[in-house]
Amino acid sequence: MNLPRIARLAHPVSFSCRRSFTSASRLLTRGAFLSQHRPLNGTLLPGRRLFSDKPETPKTEQAAAPATGEQADYVGPLSSTFRKLKIFSLASCGLSVTLAPFMFLVESNLPYSARLALASIAIGTSGLSTSLVAWCARPYVTTLGRLKPEGEKGGEVLQLTTMTLTLRHRVTTVYDPEFLIETRRPMAKWELASQMTLPASRLATEGKSLVGTQETVAETVDHTGKIIGRWIVTWGENGEGVCHQAGHVVKYFNVHEELLS
Repeated sequence: MNLPRIARLAHPVSFSCRRSFTSASRLLTRGAFLSQHRPLNGTLLPGRRLFSDKPETPKTEQAAAPATGEQADYVGPLSSTFRKLKIFSLASCGLSVTLAPFMFLVESNLPYSARLALASIAIGTSGLSTSLVAWCARPYVTTLGRLKPEGEKGGEVLQLTTMTLTLRHRVTTVYDPEFLIETRRPMAKWELASQMTLPASRLATEGKSLVGTQETVAETVDHTGKIIGRWIVTWGENGEGVCHQAGHVVKYFNVHEELLS
């Protein structure tokens, strides 16, 4: 079963700037990974997302295991590179912190203030570079898989695996890919939408009953299988939904769109 199409629209938070997201459009027209899906009402509200026109998929507390290279539909080609970069960055940072005290123990003609400055510069530079590596590599998707929960109604869901700076897996399950939109964050391609609107067909039948209710859009588990965060939508009047974060959910994802075919 093909996944619903990721809609092209303006960023959900900034209403003054619109983007065409041509790269996402080219990806979706290639057809093998995500299928074409025309908006039901023919138009998109500026700054809003259309909620997918499908029944809600029941959520489970079952731990999600990261897909292996053979099982995944997509494997990040830079996964090994980012892994080595993190190891090198952590090693250099640890070495700087370990050797800094020796600057004060070894006899030298340098005054105490100069030694303190050198130690601070060494530790600060190493810490800054490590933080930069962590920020750039955090959204990188190492594997991406599609799964269909057995015995449950609804379409396929996405399972995206990222890694922390300490090389721990974070598996984020997105129950409806319609909530993935293109992002403005550097070093990332997609993000979870902050606002969306129900399609006209679902608004007519469920709009009033959904007011004040909440649905889980995505959830993230750690390497032990424990749920550490959820992305939740709260429905309001006229089918308008606002999402918020509960815990620590992975919101941004960096993928090579040209490989999703």
